[in-house]
Amino acid sequence: MATISMPKDPVRVRIAPSPTGDPHVGTAYIALFNKALAVKTGGKFILRIEDTDRARYVEGSERMIFDALRWLGLDYDEGPDVGGPHAPYRQSERSAIYRRAVEDLVAKGRAYPCFCTPERLEQMRKAQMAAKQASGYDGLCRTLDPAEVRAKLAAGATHTIRLAVPHEGETTFEDGLRGKIAFQNREIDDQVLMKSDGLPTYHLANVVDDHEMGVTHVIRAEEWISSTPKHVLLYAAFEWPAPRFIHMPLLRNADKSKISKRKNPTSLIWYRDEGFLPEALLNFLGLMGYSMSDGREVFSLDEFVRDFDLARLSVTGPIFDLKKLDWLNGEWIRRLAPDELAARIVAHTGERYRGREALVRQVVPLVQPRLKRLSEFGPQTALFFTGCPDYPPAELAGKRTPEEAAQVLERASSILEAAPDWRAPALDAACREEAKGSGLKEGDFFMVLRVAVTGSRVSPPLFESMAVLGRGETLARLRAARGKLAGAGSVR
Repeated sequence: MATISMPKDPVRVRIAPSPTGDPHVGTAYIALFNKALAVKTGGKFILRIEDTDRARYVEGSERMIFDALRWLGLDYDEGPDVGGPHAPYRQSERSAIYRRAVEDLVAKGRAYPCFCTPERLEQMRKAQMAAKQASGYDGLCRTLDPAEVRAKLAAGATHTIRLAVPHEGETTFEDGLRGKIAFQNREIDDQVLMKSDGLPTYHLANVVDDHEMGVTHVIRAEEWISSTPKHVLLYAAFEWPAPRFIHMPLLRNADKSKISKRKNPTSLIWYRDEGFLPEALLNFLGLMGYSMSDGREVFSLDEFVRDFDLARLSVTGPIFDLKKLDWLNGEWIRRLAPDELAARIVAHTGERYRGREALVRQVVPLVQPRLKRLSEFGPQTALFFTGCPDYPPAELAGKRTPEEAAQVLERASSILEAAPDWRAPALDAACREEAKGSGLKEGDFFMVLRVAVTGSRVSPPLFESMAVLGRGETLARLRAARGKLAGAGSVR
């Protein structure tokens, strides 16, 4: 459990995804906990786009991040598309801020220019590997004569800027879930802060931005623990106070490996398109790193925020189980009013049901108890939207003879054609009465009817389906079924 208590003052927290592809489910996972802490304390939740890695930048990815967070209900108080007091919120637009920060570190002697070529660095790494030494910069340029450094800079020599990490001692920080964590300084590399193209590295931009934006608590995935000592050293070099660090456990596959698209879908777009409700996905992600004080598993975002307490965060690596998410999604689908579910299905499917919304509203109550995803609505309800179903004649008879199946169709057609009340209970009662006089088991009688009307042995409730289809369409399907038997030569 967490070692950090809930802050008494409003916090400032952030997420900082990179626009390098589809928004990741891990981004939503971390965003949820940041959002909860911000709302619970009356603080601010910030979105910052870390887009300085231009080689991996994907056009349109930033917009997908905005849309995915809003689809989930994880609205942010400050960000690139909403503005705020610390704009700009894209790192690519903050270059001047980073340059000033680096110049300050160099002037203080806390950072230095490095003129090593990529070829020299590669040779150094190979030599370290051959000697079975830990890899890392050997500090050659750290010991250059100041006059030589000035001459190289005056000549326009290509260079990076590195942090001068102390050689002795250790760097420690308090993790909100794990307590004190220590790293020996000799194991920390003189990291590059500014690349030769003038762009900042992740580490520099991360620290400068968090400080400039007043971030008080950094809630991020545990994979960043190994980077935290570099950040702590940077805060010390700048003489800035560091935020509180909370590293959440990674989402994991069933084999305990880090969640990856090879074993689990990771794109938030996939979950949206597959028909998972945002309420269910947030609920599921909440369960990944938190336990509600009353032990419940189904809860809304508002309920999660009201209950939220840093002391209840878990350090155990959560298993991302799609079966559990399907179950939760089904629970949330059943919580929706039928008309609300119908509206979401129409919105989810785009143009497919435009103009047929009234029929969707009629059909929804028939399948709502069994839906796990919105995407299942189409396959489970095709019988209402595609006309007379197609199926092999043998499906009608099942274990009965074709003559017995034909008898069922004749008797059912007769009773249904004369039915004075075309509502499900009345149709059910009339057909049950007819089944008693057919000489067949009730189940066999109804199975012939089910296949004839729906085209399948597994379908929405039979009589409710007939009520929606209407008398004319139902009788037409029974006639078509009789025609199938006759056409197959089974019945004379």
